[in-house]
Amino acid sequence: MSRLDTVGDTLVLAPGDRRWPAWLDLLQGLSGLLLVLFMWAHLFAVSSILLGKPAMYRVTRFFEGSLFFDTPQPWLVSLVALFIFVIFVLHTLLALRKLPSGYRQWRAWLVHMGGMRHEETSLWLVQVITGLVLMFFATAHLLELFLHPSNIGPHASAARIASGGWVLGLVLLLSVEVHAGIGLYRLIVKWGWFGLVDTAARRRRLRRFVYALVAFFLLLGVTTQMAYLRIGKESAVRDGLRYVPPGSAQIVPPLSDEAPLRISQTGEEVKR
Repeated sequence: MSRLDTVGDTLVLAPGDRRWPAWLDLLQGLSGLLLVLFMWAHLFAVSSILLGKPAMYRVTRFFEGSLFFDTPQPWLVSLVALFIFVIFVLHTLLALRKLPSGYRQWRAWLVHMGGMRHEETSLWLVQVITGLVLMFFATAHLLELFLHPSNIGPHASAARIASGGWVLGLVLLLSVEVHAGIGLYRLIVKWGWFGLVDTAARRRRLRRFVYALVAFFLLLGVTTQMAYLRIGKESAVRDGLRYVPPGSAQIVPPLSDEAPLRISQTGEEVKR
């Protein structure tokens, strides 16, 4: 049970209550780890366009419930976006409680960082900056997915990126991957997982591995953006036509609020 002990004229938390910060830190770490794993899986799914439009189309249909439904169910995408947003808000609130609360604290911390010139202390500042960026840009992206869940796919995604969405995409890519990499490193260090931080040499190797991991996902993300930009220049995308694999005959909604489209048996898109 919670209680207060008195030390002189000062009230302090009893030992049992001091476990709460540790539990909150653990919850912050686990929620962050879940977000990291989701973002990596999300990037691999989006980068399926590098394997061709049919591959990206199958990934899109998977997220729309193709394993369980005969027709696409975009509301499943909205459900996933809502779940990730809840985890994102929880993680953000838990992280904000550890930031300096005022100008004087920030100034003292910056002086401390400048005096130490310690790499891991500087990484914390980078993680704070990228986290603040994500508070706005990730929220905007998740809101877009929640409100327009059907606007994903080889042509729909390419149209969004080619029409200026690449700016948001690049900001998100850089912020997410850097924040995730540093967060993963700090999480392993904080809890001493797998004995990877038992010695200074192991910590250096872990940092190099994390840096390489971040570089890999940044390269994958930039390559994927370039692929969508290239597809966005195609006439079918500019005309607002969705992609359907060759051999399909379906009525599908257009990329804009026009009349539905008929997809011919040859896979050519024509307006009804």
